[in-house]
Amino acid sequence: MLQKDGDIDEDVRHRISAGWLKWRQASGVLCDRRVPQKLKGKFYRTAIRPAMLYGAECWPTKSRHVQQLSVAEMRMLRWFCGHTRRDRVWNEVIWERVGMTPIDEKLTQHRLRWFGHVQRRPPEALVRSGVLKRVDKVKRGRGRPKLTWDESVKRDLKDCDISEEVVLDRSAWRLAINVSEP
Repeated sequence: MLQKDGDIDEDVRHRISAGWLKWRQASGVLCDRRVPQKLKGKFYRTAIRPAMLYGAECWPTKSRHVQQLSVAEMRMLRWFCGHTRRDRVWNEVIWERVGMTPIDEKLTQHRLRWFGHVQRRPPEALVRSGVLKRVDKVKRGRGRPKLTWDESVKRDLKDCDISEEVVLDRSAWRLAINVSEP
């Protein structure tokens, strides 16, 4: 989904609706009270969350995009746990009950994994030159500059307190960001 202004709002909405579509297809299993909640969580992680995060590794996400994804996911999780917001059950309790991590952490993991793949490519590769190339001597328009993917990656690296070298090493980056679920 490409927007004229280069933003990803429409893509985020599309991915959320794709997640709800998968939810409706699997609601027979997810809403069944006889199915254990851990199993529902595993099913959710393998069927619905990938539909919501498909292609998200190259999104320059703003906090409102992460918030939209998080709200949609928590609505789904509360629903199959049998709770509403009125029950005032904390998000952390729901995540613990179904054995999941927040979607913003998974989004960061996906983006850093993709960054490692891009960095390991040879310098002449199209994906590397297209993503990491900066155009110089271009007159910038008024207002705040658009958030770019590499700025999102730098923010993720800073938030996780890891260096680029750790991300380039496939085994070390998993330990650095504490990957506990698939």
